[in-house]
Amino acid sequence: MKKWGRRIRAAIRMGLTWALAWFGAGMALLVVGLVFGATADVPFPILFGLLGFLAGTAFSGVLGIAEGRRRFDQMSLPRFAGWGAIGGLLLTGAFVSVTALSGETTPLEHLEVLVPVFGLAGAGSAAGMLVLARRAEARELLHAGDGVADVGLTEEETRQLLED
Repeated sequence: MKKWGRRIRAAIRMGLTWALAWFGAGMALLVVGLVFGATADVPFPILFGLLGFLAGTAFSGVLGIAEGRRRFDQMSLPRFAGWGAIGGLLLTGAFVSVTALSGETTPLEHLEVLVPVFGLAGAGSAAGMLVLARRAEARELLHAGDGVADVGLTEEETRQLLED
């Protein structure tokens, strides 16, 4: 049961991270719209943040199923971005289904826009997450190695190191 709780917390953290990034994209879109005089009926930052959370949790689920036992340093950036794109496509399917149930618009009219937008946003978010995770791992390794300098080298070890 601890394993499932950890996975759920990780999926929520992933969703919140993506929500923050997508909220920023929504803010940028809102600012650009305001600069050019466009008015919006939809609060883009909130909507994008919600969609980012959903895409991030979907990506976390896909990643857990597909790459469950691999560490971040064992995954390639293109493969990780591909799983992010699949998470974005899952979001597209859910979004289209919910829109179809509301009956307001025909979701298939917007499918040619939604698929590439959510797919690319998912791939970009996943790639960004992998880069951040690798940097965090590298920083942890650097901090873990701080105590090694205190040990010091003997004169013989220093000589051997300099000769090599």
